[in-house]
Amino acid sequence: MRDKLRKIYIALIFLFLYAPILTLIVLSFNASKTRAKWGGFTIKWYLSMFQNRAIMQALSNTLIIAFLSAFIATVIGVIACLSMQSMRRRGRALLMGVTNIPMLNADIVTGISLMLLFITLGVQFGFMTILLSHITFNIPYVILSVMPRMRQLNPSTYEAALDLGASHVQAFFKVTFPDILPGVLSGFLMAFTMSLDDFIITHFTKGPGIDTLSTKIYTEVKKGIKPEMYSLSTLIFITVLLLLFLVNRAPAGKKEKEVTL
Repeated sequence: MRDKLRKIYIALIFLFLYAPILTLIVLSFNASKTRAKWGGFTIKWYLSMFQNRAIMQALSNTLIIAFLSAFIATVIGVIACLSMQSMRRRGRALLMGVTNIPMLNADIVTGISLMLLFITLGVQFGFMTILLSHITFNIPYVILSVMPRMRQLNPSTYEAALDLGASHVQAFFKVTFPDILPGVLSGFLMAFTMSLDDFIITHFTKGPGIDTLSTKIYTEVKKGIKPEMYSLSTLIFITVLLLLFLVNRAPAGKKEKEVTL
């Protein structure tokens, strides 16, 4: 009886989690523009989505900002971790505490703070202000992903590489970097996801004439969301699902190959 209740409980959790997404997918194939009735199966919204210049521009801005901010934040975060690793314990603990503050802050506080900073500096709002803002709030996620891997490193291997004639750059890329690579990739993906999903900070730091997917959807809510947005959201969900499947499948396949050998 307890096992049945447990299964029912888990099934209800997944139902509440994925029912809205399933509804979105169904609506993306609905021929009717209204959500109240089913007008038949169609793929015209997927075709018109690629012909909608505003949606494609918002998608392009979102992907470019997410990739650039995640990449730059990853580079800065790795350098920050290397610097903190060479510090004393008390100083490192202090900096890690400061790193946690942006993550504990409400997004609206960070968004308004960055907006006021740009206004004070006289910076014109646009693509660069969004990019700088995303880099700023992505850095803590990278640091918190890389730092645990950094603490597991054996400093003797790096010093041995230097003794064998390697330069500091060669020792880092051939000894240190391969060991922290899982944390670096995790931090990059986390930063990319947070940037892709952000609305509040983008809303406060964007200028006129530029939109990301989140701000585009927010603007359309007032007038009514177009069915093309359902199609785009469905494609993004399916893409993420396939990526997760491939990422989780690859280690298993590699492990089976090693066992066979």
